[in-house]
Amino acid sequence: MTADWRADTVDAIRTLVVHAEPEVVEEVKWRKASNPDGVPTFSCAGLVCTVETYKDKVKVTFAKGASLPDPGGLFNASLDAGTRRAYDLFAADQLDDDGFVELVRAAVALNRA
Repeated sequence: MTADWRADTVDAIRTLVVHAEPEVVEEVKWRKASNPDGVPTFSCAGLVCTVETYKDKVKVTFAKGASLPDPGGLFNASLDAGTRRAYDLFAADQLDDDGFVELVRAAVALNRA
């Protein structure tokens, strides 16, 4: 990925995930010709979230997002999905650090339950 706002956003997300849960494991999956960088995935007692970059956004998909509390209203995509929920961030958006950390912590707690 070229160094632009998307790379900065992915770096910020990575930092927040590790801050929220130091035991998280990051792996890169699904490398292919159209996406040689692959998709960062974060796991702790199961999949927590994936981070995908698109031309106009960064999408953070929480594997069990439909079962998570979202008091900050961060989920704004995949709202009709049965299990997952996503947080799409566009260039002009400000990442809600506190709300995001709470989502990660809730996802890990759900995985551990």
